[in-house]
Amino acid sequence: MTTPEQADDTTAARTAALARGVRETEQHVAADGWDAPVRVFALVRTADALAADPSLASVLPDDGGDPDHLTAVEQEGLPNADSLEDLLAQLAWPDAVDGAAVVVERLVVPPSVEAELANGDAADADSRAAVEALSAHPEARDVRIAVGVLRTGESWCALRARTHDTADQVVGGPDTVPGLVAALGATLE
Repeated sequence: MTTPEQADDTTAARTAALARGVRETEQHVAADGWDAPVRVFALVRTADALAADPSLASVLPDDGGDPDHLTAVEQEGLPNADSLEDLLAQLAWPDAVDGAAVVVERLVVPPSVEAELANGDAADADSRAAVEALSAHPEARDVRIAVGVLRTGESWCALRARTHDTADQVVGGPDTVPGLVAALGATLE
């Protein structure tokens, strides 16, 4: 029987491995620069991948003996979708996949600016005028969002602002982008 302390340690270890994996995935994507399309990754435990195919040792990163270490495998040939939500709704993962990650760029503004624009001339949030108004606003910021979720429920988010485009200024947390965490988690059910 697992004690609550052991369960907490296990969850903490998985969360730490996921946080490291999401940061590494975001850095991998960042190396290609900005204005990139959505990128999706399967997350697999490195030890399990090596056990299934020892020949992968020459291409997988050294896990340092960490049984929770994750390797991100980029998915190519994604289905066509009109939105990120539509894309995620089309994804499903085999049991061998321990989690999933997605990296997407978005334009963000403070909530007060969204409210201001929603009450102004660009009241239709889906209109081209609203998007143009948000894009032109002086407080608008480009951000890259990387989110990872494990089948066991742990999640991690990493955010990088274009105006602070260095690895040491990437911020993160388990539920920084809760809607995206939930949508990505649904692909694992």
